[in-house]
Amino acid sequence: MEIFKNRTAPRISAPVTRPAEQRPFGMLDGYVPLGAPQLRLYYALREAVPVIDAAIFKLVRLTGGFTVDCADPGAAEALRAFLAQVPVGGNRQGVAAFLSTYFEQLLTCGTALGEIVTDTAGAPRALFNTPLQDIELRRAANGFDVDLFVRRAGGLRRVPRQDLCLLSVLDPDPGALTGNSLLKGLPFVSGILLKIFESIGANWERVGNLRFAVTYNPRSDAVDRAYAKDRAMQVAKEWGEAMQSGGAVKDFVAVGDVQIKVIGADNQILDSEVPVRQMLEQIVAKTGLPPFMLGLSWSSTERMSAQQADALTSELEAYRRILTPVIDRICRVYLRHLGCTCRRRSAGTTSPCRMKWNRAARCSIAHRPLP
Repeated sequence: MEIFKNRTAPRISAPVTRPAEQRPFGMLDGYVPLGAPQLRLYYALREAVPVIDAAIFKLVRLTGGFTVDCADPGAAEALRAFLAQVPVGGNRQGVAAFLSTYFEQLLTCGTALGEIVTDTAGAPRALFNTPLQDIELRRAANGFDVDLFVRRAGGLRRVPRQDLCLLSVLDPDPGALTGNSLLKGLPFVSGILLKIFESIGANWERVGNLRFAVTYNPRSDAVDRAYAKDRAMQVAKEWGEAMQSGGAVKDFVAVGDVQIKVIGADNQILDSEVPVRQMLEQIVAKTGLPPFMLGLSWSSTERMSAQQADALTSELEAYRRILTPVIDRICRVYLRHLGCTCRRRSAGTTSPCRMKWNRAARCSIAHRPLP
């Protein structure tokens, strides 16, 4: 299947379902902070820690929508209709759906890749979010630009229409072609958190589902010693029948010195509130979101202060600066197909087409204190 190629009809993507990992957080135990993108690790991390998954979707929604304006009224109307109705991935519609998946991929993997799908006439017909597994980035011949290659059975093949590719990276290292995931640095902390959760589950499996130790102590006479095994088997049989009686109440009667104790009743489960909160604080600090937005009420007067609102606003503006060139590329490719130069001469000046994010620069999110 060719990913980057002009097509006569919009591409219809058929997702291939693969079985999930038995333990989605099992690979965290062997995590080593390598330079290569840990794609499977980051997606497993989102599946294992719900607060991380919620933070990514929250950032996607908080980024907000945008509006476009063009000097030519006719081109502006056609552009808005295209952005609202363009097919995305074969099962969704609108550039907002494309940007949502694109931004989610950017936050998770540190690198996001998309494609403007055209027909044989060169007209944009769809947008496609490209998986990163079969893509390789290389430095171009000029030593500055980036070329995209796709892996095929015969080896790597350079994408022919680089101008139709949409590429964004998040906080790349100097000289690196790929970006850094928002989840970078969280596998170690999340691994500790998941070990705590797993131990809590194991302890409740032992303590919540009661297990009993039935001990038969034979007396010192020869008869009891001779039939100790038979009596122990009879006690075990009667006890098993009493435990398997379902919801009915059934008494257990035994002759002799029989002791019954609950296994694990004397053990105390460790308090996990403090260590779990310490791990969650590290995770929340990495996302840049206030704790109450992720459902964590650590204080009875939890609310967003002016300083937190300014910090969150700066975070969202930084993400918008990364996404703005992608929107601009999509709009210019479509307007170029219409023959619009995106400029209008007025008193010796030119007025280019503009796009503007819907929400104001200052974040006005507030939260009422708990009663």
